[in-house]
Amino acid sequence: MAKAILSVTLQPASAYAGLKAEWQDLENRAELTVFLSWQWLGHWLKTYKPAALVLKVTEGDRIIGLGLLVETSERRHGVLKSRCLRLHQTGQRLQDQIWIEYNGFLSEKGEEDRVAAASLKYLCEELPEWDEFIVGAIDSTDADRYAQLTGLHKHIRWEAPCFGVNLDELRRGGVHYLDTLSRNTRYQINRCERLYQQRGLVQLQRPDSIEGALALFDRIGPRHLQRWGSGADQSGFANPDFLHFHRELIRTQWADGGIDLVSLMAGDQEIASFYNLLHKGVIYFYLGGMETETDNRLKPGLLGHTLCIEDYRHHGFHYYDFMGGEERYKANLGQLHRQLTQVSLQRGRFKLKLEDAARRTKQLWLKETAPNER
Repeated sequence: MAKAILSVTLQPASAYAGLKAEWQDLENRAELTVFLSWQWLGHWLKTYKPAALVLKVTEGDRIIGLGLLVETSERRHGVLKSRCLRLHQTGQRLQDQIWIEYNGFLSEKGEEDRVAAASLKYLCEELPEWDEFIVGAIDSTDADRYAQLTGLHKHIRWEAPCFGVNLDELRRGGVHYLDTLSRNTRYQINRCERLYQQRGLVQLQRPDSIEGALALFDRIGPRHLQRWGSGADQSGFANPDFLHFHRELIRTQWADGGIDLVSLMAGDQEIASFYNLLHKGVIYFYLGGMETETDNRLKPGLLGHTLCIEDYRHHGFHYYDFMGGEERYKANLGQLHRQLTQVSLQRGRFKLKLEDAARRTKQLWLKETAPNER
């Protein structure tokens, strides 16, 4: 039996009275990550109040797809001006530093391809003014599919691997997490724990109030700034917009179990802190702050992640996701499960073709002038 034709509409989010209810209803029929949930995007709308447009895909009376689009203008190289459509981002660097991952259209389970095809067809045919459709960070396979569906030029702006730990598999196998790691990684973690035990009991602690949760988040700041820096696109703790977004997220969602803040203690000393998002049994490691030690045998991050993973395994969670990033510890502690990318799908504008040609020429020149590796 042939499926019904899909209908696509676009309307301002500010005038969409039933958006929360419809979004949450579709969530219950979708396979999604925390970043496409109302838990995240509802807070995004409330915090930044972007002039977002709701793209809705329906089959008959049933909503099977939703997305939030923001029209922006981007100036590059001082002269090139590009009109952009962004999915679930504002186009403002300080606001987009909240690092949305696993982006895409919210779709009913099993209807992902139809929703993407209908949405992109509508955007290409009904909105001719935009130059680039920007989505980040999205699964690379989804980015490829979006490019194929539109026939537009795909420009990759950023990409990174994702690592994680399948906690269900650990339980089914009846093994502890530490036993699944390489011999060298196990040795480093066990040695680290023994050394920290000389300071006192090594254990995880969680705050018992919203005030305690906010205080723990704030304590991460100095360590995160020390690790990542306070410049543009470095630590979010240097960005007041970032801090406001997350402090309000903690204030409204910690008590309901959408946020988990964890301290790793060695005696009375906090040696690492972790800020995690929780959604449908998945732990998304968002950021952390680790004590800087002069003894390189002390690795509070490795130890803290290990103890957190084992704790979450014990409490029945399904997956521990390190999310995007090429840091070595993620590869040592987890398994590669997908590739993320930020993609710009570009119309055949002369200015964008010229920019792409210049970019390719520069890359070729850098390749040819790079010193030979011996």
